[in-house]
Amino acid sequence: MRLYQQLILFMLAASVLPLAAVGFLLLSRAEAALAGRILSEQRVIAEATAESASSELMKTVDALARSAELFNWESITPEEFQGGLQLLYGQSPAVSAVLHLDAQGIPRGPPVYQAAGDSEHPGFEPSATQALARAVPVQTLRRGNKGQAALGRVYAHALSGRAAVAVAVKLGDGEDAPFALAEVVLSDLEALLARRARGNPGYIHLVDTTAGRILASSLSERRLQPLEPALAARLAADDTQVRGFRVDAPAIWVSAARVPKVPGFEVVVAVDEDVALAPVRGMRRTVLLSIGAAFVVLLGLGALFTRRLNLRLSRVVAGAEAFGRGELERRVSVDGEDELSELASTFNRMGAELEAARTRMLRWNDDLKLRVDEATSELKSAQVQLLEAQKLAAVGQLGAGVAHEINNPLAGILGNTQLLMLERDEKDPDFETLRKIELSAKRCKEITQNLLRFSQQRAKPELRAVDLNAVLRDALSLTEHQLKGEGIALGTELASPQAKVKADPGHLSQVVLALVSNARTAMMKSETKRLTLRTGERDGRGFFEVEDTGKGIAPEHRSRIFEPFFTTKDVWSNVGLGLSVAWRVVSEAGGTVDVRTEVGQGTCFTVWLPKA
Repeated sequence: MRLYQQLILFMLAASVLPLAAVGFLLLSRAEAALAGRILSEQRVIAEATAESASSELMKTVDALARSAELFNWESITPEEFQGGLQLLYGQSPAVSAVLHLDAQGIPRGPPVYQAAGDSEHPGFEPSATQALARAVPVQTLRRGNKGQAALGRVYAHALSGRAAVAVAVKLGDGEDAPFALAEVVLSDLEALLARRARGNPGYIHLVDTTAGRILASSLSERRLQPLEPALAARLAADDTQVRGFRVDAPAIWVSAARVPKVPGFEVVVAVDEDVALAPVRGMRRTVLLSIGAAFVVLLGLGALFTRRLNLRLSRVVAGAEAFGRGELERRVSVDGEDELSELASTFNRMGAELEAARTRMLRWNDDLKLRVDEATSELKSAQVQLLEAQKLAAVGQLGAGVAHEINNPLAGILGNTQLLMLERDEKDPDFETLRKIELSAKRCKEITQNLLRFSQQRAKPELRAVDLNAVLRDALSLTEHQLKGEGIALGTELASPQAKVKADPGHLSQVVLALVSNARTAMMKSETKRLTLRTGERDGRGFFEVEDTGKGIAPEHRSRIFEPFFTTKDVWSNVGLGLSVAWRVVSEAGGTVDVRTEVGQGTCFTVWLPKA
């Protein structure tokens, strides 16, 4: 086999065939994935549309039933009876007429309707009265109670051509009680299907599987048409609530969901297979054309390349034969600047290149080792901080338990003190001492209650109206003594009237304590120690600020302060949530955190929250 033929076969085996195989394999997988995704999306749309359709229809039925319970139909005057029917007629824009039937299902009096229809009601054709009367077997409701409703069969509305369903409502108790029969046009459901299908390549039907026809559709011209036999058979064969399948002739992908509370009604979401797979099939055609073009180009380039290569190789063969004959003075002259022309000098460069490659490899090895050491150090630091955070959580739980246990003896002390005060006159020398004991016990009880509240941990925030002033006061009750002990001047600027926001009070109190703790740590080495807390409302939001006169945050650190385990503290103090957790707590409440800082001057954290 000639070199040209081998080269062509090699290029075909090495590039074109694998490319084609991989391309068609990926396209097949893409087609399967696309089919799965479309069916999954269709199932979601079908189930949601079925729920919405049930809600729309049952909303009308429930409104008719509730309104029927408002009147004592058997004892009111004819005028009041007619007014009651008018009330039923006005319960929903979908109601086109209301008809009074006796216990045998025979119409009594003319229907309540609007003939031509308007923007609110679809209208009614009087000639359709008998068809409406026969639409619901009232015998099924004779033993029912007042206000009981039943759906009848589906038929075509005389004026609009849309599908309509009759709803019978019993107007009294007993078998001889009359009925009200309402004609409900499914125009709202047709509009619902059109909205759901907007932006979707397929279409949506509301079908009656019992009758095998389309009741409403996002394609308005398909209403009240019979279902395709293959689709009707698949729907009838499977009683699963939500399912997806493929139907042949014509090839369509279908997802169906039964409408809750309405027997026989189903929502069908379908898309033609050609439409759904058009992108993938277009790509397949493009791949085929590309492979064919690549093969033709390879044939031409291969012919040119092998011809030139054969000429140059013949010179090398002639030189090798001369060496074999002992003609060592013979030299091979190969023009060009490729592998053949550089064969003699390749070995000389090989050593230098190998040495350079080894040097580069050693340097890369040293760099890699350095980076591994740095990463190991960071991981160890993160592990230490995680262990300390777990210790902090355990301490918080222990503090909550201790506070709970202290509450019980405090209650006894407070109760006994108050009893002793009741037994003594205010002029008694011991009365003032007892009053101080009472105040101190109340103060201790208040502190333990705040500690219990702050130690509570919930998986999800319970957002409700919160008074920012009260949150700051409760938080300061736990840390005010410590702040004063460290020589920190504490100032509060609380809004009046109080600022109320929507947040979880326990989580928000922990955020305040965390910011106060960070501020206290930042001012450890400051000459001026002043902490200011503010609350207020601005631009439709509530806010509180924690401002300190500490060391501030360096510019290179400002973009990282909300990262987990990042800290600007000189020594990690194991106190507080950490700004990353505080940011998450505020974000869950729908708020934001702003930072103003200057190195050597201090930092101000502003927490914005939505108003309650």
